Amino acid sequence: MNVFGIGLPELAVIAAIGLLVFGPKRLPELGKTLGRTLKGFQSASSEFEQEFRKAINTVDAAVADASLPAEAPAAAAGAESTDTLADQAPD
Repeated sequence: MNVFGIGLPELAVIAAIGLLVFGPKRLPELGKTLGRTLKGFQSASSEFEQEFRKAINTVDAAVADASLPAEAPAAAAGAESTDTLADQAPD
């Protein structure tokens, strides 16, 4: 088991120090508080990621919409010029 680069022996030492500092009565309360805090960070991170993805998709769609009209006339002009040259070429 390796959480944040901390193995089982390190976790045991941290738990023992926590037990000595806070006592057996407050340790479960601190664990619950820590769990709620981590859950809040996780949900905030998830919400931020969703908003970030929405913003990226909006920008990508705007860029795609803006670039389509610029490419279409160039492609049409290229097709017309090759057709004209093909018609003028000697047999």
